[in-house]
Amino acid sequence: MHSSSIVRWRIAAATLITLAASACAPPATTTPALDADTCTKDVLDTLYTGFLTFGADRPVYPPWYIGDDPANGEGFESAVAYAVADELGYAVDDVRWIRVPFNTALAPGSKEFDVNLSQFSITEQRRAAVDFSTPYYSVTQAVVTTRNSPAAAAQTLDDLRAYRLGAQIGSTSHTAATALDGRRPVADYDTNVEAKAALADGRIDAVVADLPTAFTLAGELLDGVMVGQLPDRADDAEQFGIVLDHESSLTRCVSWAVDSLRGDGTLDRLEQRWLADSGEAPVLS
Repeated sequence: MHSSSIVRWRIAAATLITLAASACAPPATTTPALDADTCTKDVLDTLYTGFLTFGADRPVYPPWYIGDDPANGEGFESAVAYAVADELGYAVDDVRWIRVPFNTALAPGSKEFDVNLSQFSITEQRRAAVDFSTPYYSVTQAVVTTRNSPAAAAQTLDDLRAYRLGAQIGSTSHTAATALDGRRPVADYDTNVEAKAALADGRIDAVVADLPTAFTLAGELLDGVMVGQLPDRADDAEQFGIVLDHESSLTRCVSWAVDSLRGDGTLDRLEQRWLADSGEAPVLS
């Protein structure tokens, strides 16, 4: 073959290969960038136009909320809620609150809120029924009791297995308590307030709750004491996320707002203000 013919043949072959590759490749897609212009109240499809409706459990507990009043801006999750609202362009007067029981908020079906902050740990099982924002807080579980309870002497996980534990039903605290010893049933309570009352009455020996809540319980109980933290699983760190309706159109923007608050240090500052007094507890082994 003549050299000029060889060159033309190679060019044609290369062109055919390129066209074939383009035909086989999936069409390029571009995900719209999220920013302050695309995530604002004038474009977000909320339950009530121009308003952002937050859900919270009843009762809500320190240090997440103060005075059982989510709307006052006091407590870590109340403060985070208003920071998220502000990031999305909602003024304080544009924020509404409703009270929704913990397990109702996680149940399948449409929601009466746009977003909900009630110490919801992100799990794959829950993702089948609701959406989660990116995490706004990493948490560990802890055990609290009273000085006159036999559980006060517990120093190891094996020690704890001998005692009657209680926790809020449907929570990861309840899951963690059950995982200690599947043979001994964990006492179920609708709220941490009910679990605290059962502990005070001697119906259970200890309560499992997230670490900040456990410190609050220890402070409110007569002779309350911290037993210690349950160890984290290295492959499954527990994190709180904001709950939204399943496949909500708001999820990406709410996650963008949380990421923005993490990036500019707001979440760290709120954590230092509202959770720094929680202190530390020994990790049980």
